[in-house]
Amino acid sequence: MKITNIDGKRFSEMIIQGANNLAVNAKVVDALNVFPVPDGDTGTNMNLSLTSGANEVRSNVSSHIGEVGAALSKGLLMGARGNSGVILSQLFRGFSKAIETKDTIDSIEFADALQAGVDTAYKAVMKPVEGTILTVAKDAAKTAVEHAKTTEAIDELMEIILKEANASLNRTPDLLPVLKEVGVVDSGGQGLVFVYEGFLAELKGEKLKDSAVMPSMDELVNAEHHKSVQSHLDTEDIEFGYCTEFIVRFEEGKEVFEETKFREDLSEFGDSLLVISDDNLAKVHIHAEYPGDVLSYGQKYGNLINMKIENMRQQHTNIVGEKKKEPAVKKEKQQYGIVTVTMGSGIAELFKSIGAGSVIEGGQTMNPSTEDIVQAIKDVNAENVIILPNNSNIVMAAEQAASVASENVIVIRSKTVPQGMSALLAFNPEAGLEENKEAMEAALDNVKSGQITYAVRDTSIDGLEIAKDDFMGIENSKIVITEKTQLEAAKKLASHMVTDDNEIMTILKGEDADEDELDELVAFIEDKFADIEVEVHDGKQPLYAYIFAVE
Repeated sequence: MKITNIDGKRFSEMIIQGANNLAVNAKVVDALNVFPVPDGDTGTNMNLSLTSGANEVRSNVSSHIGEVGAALSKGLLMGARGNSGVILSQLFRGFSKAIETKDTIDSIEFADALQAGVDTAYKAVMKPVEGTILTVAKDAAKTAVEHAKTTEAIDELMEIILKEANASLNRTPDLLPVLKEVGVVDSGGQGLVFVYEGFLAELKGEKLKDSAVMPSMDELVNAEHHKSVQSHLDTEDIEFGYCTEFIVRFEEGKEVFEETKFREDLSEFGDSLLVISDDNLAKVHIHAEYPGDVLSYGQKYGNLINMKIENMRQQHTNIVGEKKKEPAVKKEKQQYGIVTVTMGSGIAELFKSIGAGSVIEGGQTMNPSTEDIVQAIKDVNAENVIILPNNSNIVMAAEQAASVASENVIVIRSKTVPQGMSALLAFNPEAGLEENKEAMEAALDNVKSGQITYAVRDTSIDGLEIAKDDFMGIENSKIVITEKTQLEAAKKLASHMVTDDNEIMTILKGEDADEDELDELVAFIEDKFADIEVEVHDGKQPLYAYIFAVE
């Protein structure tokens, strides 16, 4: 049967199956990272972003497609992570805006909405780059508009769209030379193709494989809930005290599982609810006051396995060392508040010591969402808020957060931790916002950034042959050194970065560096560069043994 119209219910199922297919293939997308570093996260970011949108759709059931689109747009907007997640949110923001007044849409309206999404996404990106997810979305939408005039059936049109999306994806290496050099297609474009595959499967009444792999509950829980519990609440403020996780293995003869009803029923027991399901299992995470009631409900559908219940009030007390105290007095609103993003508790403390009011834990391995950054903006309680993303993959989410926040917010586009530190040191609390913006942006160019990490696969890039497990030296986002030992890579990167006009080198020690190695590295630098002052801080950052700042 040909499908000539899509209503809210069918569109919801398209989104859910698209999200499921992306979740199944998230690691495939992660593996397409151009650099062979241990933190390729495009698939993870797109997965968590679209999962946020799909969850909002599940919570706003409607036959009105405009209402479903609004829910999707809201969930994606606030859940967007990384550049790929933000672009995905903008694609569906434009799509949803185009259908907001409609009960159903036909093939022409569907195609026009895809084109509206592309237009919105291109406007959101300061310097659009072809050969990326933007190109795949653009080519697919253009084909949709061209064929919608003669293709009434939306399922048939979606087949044409998917075919062109795949063709466009395969052309991305011709548009971005680095993709061709490394031998991969664009990771964000591949993620979008997986979403479109889910759309088509739903329109054809098929179900793509989704039982082998489901999104990591740990990733979702860490991303959406636990990381903010200890920092934003007093113990007595925790309404639902038990973090409850379990898996239901469905059984014949028990209640038939229907995810929307299951989710709605569970929501009555608490908050922070996450449900991920396939044909055989449902994974559940919820903060509940009476976890026994939650488990009893789950048993209606089958056997319970992998149960875990944690007392969050006790956890919170242990973590913050909370004592009996007088009620907190709301702090007075400040003129300025600085929000910065980094990974590693040592680096976080360093940022706080030089003036950051709020430090969001995040970086390459876990990009914060738009919502995380919006919350941090609120937490600093200031008239003017300055955000330092410190990672090129967080800049767009920071700018999206600034656009939806009610406070006066600017983003300094720092792309590394050293750049963020340099910018923060240039901040003057006595100066005006525009004056500070100018000074902090200028400071970004006053520091060179370096990193030492290891390769997760063999590759050839920028003229370097890199073997798996080699150590790499990265300067300003370009791999410049590859060596068999971490210390030798660090020595060569330092030698590559330092020039006669430099005066200070700051070393941030990561989790993978030991004190003896660090001492040898410092001795080498001081011996080789007599005029360089070396400062060392224990950054405690993961994955990157050393971060260098040279000024």
